[in-house]
Amino acid sequence: MTEARKKVANVMGWPIGHSLSPRLHGFWIKKYDLNAAYNARAVKAEDLERMLRDISAEYLKKDQVFRGTNLTIPLKEVALDIVDILDPSAARIGAVNTVVIGDDGALIGRNTDGIGFIDSLKEHINADSLKGGTAVILGAGGAARAVATALVDLGLGHIHICNRSTDRAKILADHIGSRAISLPWDQRSDILGEADILVNTTSLGMSGQPPLEISLAKLKTTAVVIDIVYVPLETELLKAARAQGNLAIDGLGMLLHQAKAGFTAWFGVTPEVDADLRRHVLEGLG
Repeated sequence: MTEARKKVANVMGWPIGHSLSPRLHGFWIKKYDLNAAYNARAVKAEDLERMLRDISAEYLKKDQVFRGTNLTIPLKEVALDIVDILDPSAARIGAVNTVVIGDDGALIGRNTDGIGFIDSLKEHINADSLKGGTAVILGAGGAARAVATALVDLGLGHIHICNRSTDRAKILADHIGSRAISLPWDQRSDILGEADILVNTTSLGMSGQPPLEISLAKLKTTAVVIDIVYVPLETELLKAARAQGNLAIDGLGMLLHQAKAGFTAWFGVTPEVDADLRRHVLEGLG
């Protein structure tokens, strides 16, 4: 690159120490020999707007230019009311995971989680095989919104949303439309007989969190099981799925693929998700 000013992007959230995004983007920055940096910032929800408005001036003092940020928990929905321009991807999903700073300084809010989910899925199966099928989604937060929207785009005929808070499940089902219905959490095992794809978008089963208690006994062996958790990489849900012959997909692929669009917008290079990147990021899991 010939630009004098280093281009900088961040990931913001609270807490943020667990994020693998700096390791991921740092790999690409080094690979493509860019005059760029990607950092992590601990930002509380109430401080997000001030941070996004003020951070550009901070970087200019260091002869650097702030290009944007990724957002993680609990900032994705907060950002909806902060950004100046809401990209259709974020409006449809109802959450922002990527902010790009326009040439005029405008904050552009996007969501790349849905395409990240689709691209990861396509690494393992022909996604057309799911058209007209039935999905069961566990959870109703920002990640569930992205996954549900992606499954609509893939042509799934029925989307069952099962969440510990039935009210939140209904809100998401209403947001998705006529193909989606909400179901009580205690029915999560019973409804699996209809599923062609099961996706866990909750934190249950993640290191340090309570286990995901679910029986896969009724699940067809042809069904795909995805856990967007990647710490641990092989969750108990994925172990159980593999044990009975289901295709099981971990959450790391979604993380890697969702990062591509932001990196391209900030740094002007379209990066590649490959085995070397996956290996590098996995090393960061310890």
